[in-house]
Amino acid sequence: MPLQRRLPKRGFRNIFKKELSEVNVGKLARFDAGAAVDAAALRASGVVRKLGADGVKLLGVGAIDRALTLKVQGCSESARRKVEAAGGSVEIVPYKAEKKDSSA
Repeated sequence: MPLQRRLPKRGFRNIFKKELSEVNVGKLARFDAGAAVDAAALRASGVVRKLGADGVKLLGVGAIDRALTLKVQGCSESARRKVEAAGGSVEIVPYKAEKKDSSA
C-alpha cells in the first residue's frame, strides 16, 4: 500500500487566520459619552478578559446610546451603523501588542 494511504490523515490549519477578541456593541455602555475606546481600554475595563493576538473586533449585538470614538482592528457593518447612528465613530487601526517588561 502506498505511503500516503498508510499515514493518518489530519486536519487543516490556516496559517493566515486572525485571532481577534470579539466585543458586542451592547457591552460598550460602561464607557462615558465621548470617550476614546481602544483595545487597552477594553482590557482595563474588563470588557475583554484576554486580548487576541491580532486585537479586537466589534460586533453588532445589542444597542448603544452614547457617542464613542472606537479604535479597533475589525468591525462588522451592523456595529458600524449602530455606533455612527449614536453619534460616534469607528476607526480601523493596526494592533500593537503591549510589550511585557522583563526587568521586574
